[in-house]
Amino acid sequence: MAIESWDTRLAKILVKPLVGTRVHPNHMTGLSLLFGIAAALLFAHGGPVSVHVAAGLFMIAVFLDHTDGELARRSGKTSEFGKIFDSSVNCTNYTLMFISIGIGLSSGPLGVWALVLGLAAGLSNPIILFMRLGTERIHGSEAVAHPSYAGVEIEDIIYLIGPITWLGGLQYFFLAYGIGSFGYFAWTLSCRLRKRP
Repeated sequence: MAIESWDTRLAKILVKPLVGTRVHPNHMTGLSLLFGIAAALLFAHGGPVSVHVAAGLFMIAVFLDHTDGELARRSGKTSEFGKIFDSSVNCTNYTLMFISIGIGLSSGPLGVWALVLGLAAGLSNPIILFMRLGTERIHGSEAVAHPSYAGVEIEDIIYLIGPITWLGGLQYFFLAYGIGSFGYFAWTLSCRLRKRP
């Protein structure tokens, strides 16, 4: 049995006081989108202070993506719309993150290649989303579960965007994570093909 991820554990603790209140899981999803958009605008600006703040905001957006699902399950407010809204916002945040970092870094050493990588990595996200939703619809959530080890899922690498950016390494994170997104695309595609009837 897989160990529950650390951010999921923290999300469970933090949403507990919200159960039984007027706060709806979709409110948390919407909040994640707002943080994601704010981060994207700051990443696109490209200034040193802007990207440092953007990295922090994006980490919050990613974490909030866990709180909506936990609140939905604990409050009995799960819905098909909420699930689609959650997946769409998550996809939008990652797409905007890649594209906006590409814009911000395009005035540096990477030049136009930052834009190319940002667009390519960013726009791969909607395709990945549709493949994952299709696989999950047919074969269940276990079919699209991320690899994990000791409570850390492969997707949790994104939290490194904060520390690496604050240490001045956003460009290197962008290159590594951007190229890695194509590996994730290939993994998702292989899962989809293996699960075909």
